[in-house]
Amino acid sequence: MADKIRINTGTVPETEEVLPKPKSRGKEFIKKFKRRKTAVAALVFILFLAIAAILAPVLVPYNPDTPDYSNLLKAPNAAHWWGTDEFGRDVFSRLLMGTRLSLSVAISAVGIGAALGIVLGLFAGFYNGWIEAAVMRSSDILFSFPDILLAIAIVAIIGPGVINVVIAVAVFTVPSFARIMRSATLSVKEALYVEVARSVGCKNSRILWVHIFPGTIQSMIVNFTMRIGTAILAAASLSFLGFGANVTEPDWGAMLSQGRNYLNTAPHIVLFPGILIFLTVLAFNLLGDGLRDTLDPKMY
Repeated sequence: MADKIRINTGTVPETEEVLPKPKSRGKEFIKKFKRRKTAVAALVFILFLAIAAILAPVLVPYNPDTPDYSNLLKAPNAAHWWGTDEFGRDVFSRLLMGTRLSLSVAISAVGIGAALGIVLGLFAGFYNGWIEAAVMRSSDILFSFPDILLAIAIVAIIGPGVINVVIAVAVFTVPSFARIMRSATLSVKEALYVEVARSVGCKNSRILWVHIFPGTIQSMIVNFTMRIGTAILAAASLSFLGFGANVTEPDWGAMLSQGRNYLNTAPHIVLFPGILIFLTVLAFNLLGDGLRDTLDPKMY
């Protein structure tokens, strides 16, 4: 009997390729951000300030507005950690309460300026034409003035006060956001997914806010963070010059203005507000630099 030859016509099963799981954007961002040690330290300091501002009414050891004429111009001691001012008020308590006022003014001003600048920049970059020309030429006019001089001019016209300081700082914040948003919009609107949205008949409003705007958020986050430091410095400068918060309010700039008369006899009145302003502005700038390096794909 002849041997039967069996021919296997079956196919050999291929080995399944196991694809790596996509990395979480949040985890990847945190991993990259941690490499920026100075930015991490700045973030910790800012969070500490924010918590202190929220809990300030509970944390203050003394009433920041109550004078104590038996402790005028006292140097830092066990009872008053950062000394007292010319009315015997505790400097530490006033600075702690001033943290709430200074941060709220800066964040409110930058928030208003960012909202206006983002809308103007989006329209300028998307529609071009006379809208772009009007927005950019207006921004150029505002850029021709130094920020602090423009703020002083605005407050001089509308009057002093915390609310007017917010308006003044917001005005000189608008053009920077408008210019950056226009540039980002011009770049994003040429992307393939935006062309696809146009080809399927999406309305301009949907293309603008659903497809283009999300692609510009990274640059806005960086600019927003760095502008807060500028706003804190501008608000303190206006208060120092008498255009901002009332001298009786626990504002960092107003405390500097009051303390300059006692530089020789009680330098601590100026020293501690000055250090706090310096560290806060530096922290926001370092955080902005860290976010820019982390969010920029060209860095990796």
